[in-house]
This record gives sequence, C-alpha cells and structure tokens, in this order.
Amino acid sequence: MKPASDRRTDKPASLALTEAHDLRTGSVPWREAEWHVPHCNPFPSARVDVAILGCGIVGSVLAERLIDEGKQIAMFDRRPPGSGSTAASTAQVMWAMDVPMIHLARTIGEANAARRWRRVYQSVRTLGKRIDSLGLAEARSECPTVYLASNVLDEAGLAEEARMHRRHGLPSEFLAAEDVARRFGIAPRAAIVSQGGFDIEPVRVCHAMLDRVQKAGASLTWPVDVVALHPVDDGIIVEVGDGRRCHAGDVILATGYERPALFLPPAFRLHATFAIATPAGTAPLWREGAMIWEAADPYLYVRTDRLGRIIAGGEDIDLAEGGGRDGLIGAKAGRIAAKLEALLGTGPITVERKWAATFGSSPDGLPAIGPATGMPHLWLAAAFGGNGIAFASLGADILTRELNGSEDADRDGFSPYRFQ
Repeated sequence: MKPASDRRTDKPASLALTEAHDLRTGSVPWREAEWHVPHCNPFPSARVDVAILGCGIVGSVLAERLIDEGKQIAMFDRRPPGSGSTAASTAQVMWAMDVPMIHLARTIGEANAARRWRRVYQSVRTLGKRIDSLGLAEARSECPTVYLASNVLDEAGLAEEARMHRRHGLPSEFLAAEDVARRFGIAPRAAIVSQGGFDIEPVRVCHAMLDRVQKAGASLTWPVDVVALHPVDDGIIVEVGDGRRCHAGDVILATGYERPALFLPPAFRLHATFAIATPAGTAPLWREGAMIWEAADPYLYVRTDRLGRIIAGGEDIDLAEGGGRDGLIGAKAGRIAAKLEALLGTGPITVERKWAATFGSSPDGLPAIGPATGMPHLWLAAAFGGNGIAFASLGADILTRELNGSEDADRDGFSPYRFQ
C-alpha cells in the first residue's frame, strides 16, 4: 500500500452499477501506517441474509448493527475497507444539518422538520454508545458544536434557529458575539452552541466495527467490483467482475459517493471539499475542544484530535474530481488556513497535511435511505447531505427495522425519491 502522503486513491474501471471516482487526493491525517485493515475472507459460497456493497464507515455501521440482529452478512468493496471517502473525512459527528431547521420548516412544515432533526439526533447518540461499546474511548471525543453567524443565517436567524431547536427538545442555546468570544476564546461572532455531538477517528472506528462483525461471522471480500444484481424470487444474486456470484436475501447499496446511478435520483449531487491538518501539538487554540462551523455557503468547519492537531476544511466546489479539483489543493489549503487564522485571531497556521475529497449533497441536507425502486430486496444507504457518519447511524436504525419486517415510521422523510 502506498504511503499516505501525496497519495491518490486508485480509480477502478467504470461500471454500470455504480460510478467510479477518485474519491480523495493528497495527504490525509488518518495515517495508513496506523490502520488495521480487516483481512479478506474467501468469497461466500452459502446464501447470506444481507449483502452490503461498501466497506466504508456507512457499510461498517450498518453491518455492526445488523450482526446483532443475527443476520448472516457478506460485504464487498472495490478498495481496501475504509480507504475511500472514510479516510478523507474530518469526522465531525453532528446532528445539525447543512440546511437550517428554520429553512427546512418553510418547505415541509415545522413538525416534519423537527421530526427529522430529532431522528438524526437520536441516531447520533446511539452511534456514540455503540462506538464506546467497542472500547474505543480514544477514538471518540464528546464536545460542543459552535455554529457561527454568516451569510446563511445572521445573528437574528441564529436566534430563531436556536429557539426552534429548543422548542423540539434539541440541546442548543444562542450566544451573543461577546459571549462566544469569552467562552471559547475565538473572534467574536454570534453562534448557536449545541451539545450531543462528537468527533471520531473515522478509519479506526470503521476498522474496529468491521473487525467485530468479521469475528461474528460476516465475510468481507475486497478488492472486488460488483458488476450486476440479478433479482430472484427470494432475493438478489450479486455478481462480481470475474463471474462469481453470491445469493443474498437483501442487498444494501452503501457505496458512498460512487453513486448507483440506476437507483439514486440526480437530486443527490457530488461536489469537492478541501481540508488541512496542522502538526500534532498545535491545539488547544480555543476552549472546550469545540467543533466549529459556520452558517455559510460554503462554510469553514474545524475540529481538533487527540494528538493536538487542528483539522479544518471548506472551500467546496462543484467539480467532484479530477485534475481541475486536485490542482486547487494548494490554493484552497491557503484560503482555509487564512480563514482559520481570522477565526482564531492567531498568527500564521502551519499546514502539515492537505487534501481534496468528493462528497455529496441533497436539497434538504438529509440522506437517501430506504427501498430502491425497480428491484425488490434492494436498499439504499446513501449518506449525502454533509453529515455522512451521523447518517450512517440513521441508515442502520431505519434499515435494521425494515429488514426485520417492520416499516419504519420515518421512512418517507428520508426516502431517496422524496424530491420526485
């Protein structure tokens, strides 16, 4: 495996079932030398209950939940597990969405908006407990989130947003600019401060979950391309590139930002984001280890890690991959560093690592989770919308219930086809 620095993920051959992208380029902070990649199992010969396509953070969270339901699971990926978008994630696990709750409420009504936000909040709390159960205390850190006023929500908009959160039991409070500066030691800007989020080491958590499900009997097959799905009376036949086949009762497409274009509507779009990491020992430069982000488009997002690195990202563009994206890494890293310096009111920030990555958005900031049209027993778990790791847990909540034969009460709110 190539060293993490200046590494581009290999681009697989283009397939009809899912898109193929260069998901990340550059030097990410989650160092490959510290990864414990799960081994590849023999190709499954017996029928399984569930096949999961994708061994990143979404697939791993799904599998870790389903294995507790007694499901026989087979997982497939075209890359080493956790080495695609998961490895590029800044891994801020928050329950607040990119589309403010007050904006969503204007579209679908306050009650519906609140119900969806509360469901994401519950999924974030569930995920934290499950990560802790794996003995990964160092890989997860509870911290407040600070959501700063900007061009999407100004001070008055933030105050209204915070009131709506609190009306529906979400743990947020509005702070005036001087109170934000006093409490967190950053430049004064009005903000919503929320509880209930955390940051993680995404590759470490992904691999720990996969290790658990593998020990419980799940199979992981990689690198392998799934080229076709063949519906049969009692499920789906999963066919890989060399002709081998696996019979599954149900199939979940957890292929991340390599979209299953036949099943995922075009409303779920791809973009690129950019990020930097400072040397270890740089933090703390603000208080409470808070995750910081802006009510802006595009927005700056900032966290720290257990080694004292500051990890920051933003400067999103619509060009999802390729030389045009990758050629911008240096300039975008400089802009992110400058914004971080302004936010913190500090001198120059040293950038040790910088990278670009593909990510996905949706019109309402929420994911695509639920049954796929046109093929019984096929399910989508597309964590588009900005909070991919939170949405992985939401997908596990919903699909576990559905695969156990009960219709989830919130399935329509996260349906992949809700914009049609």
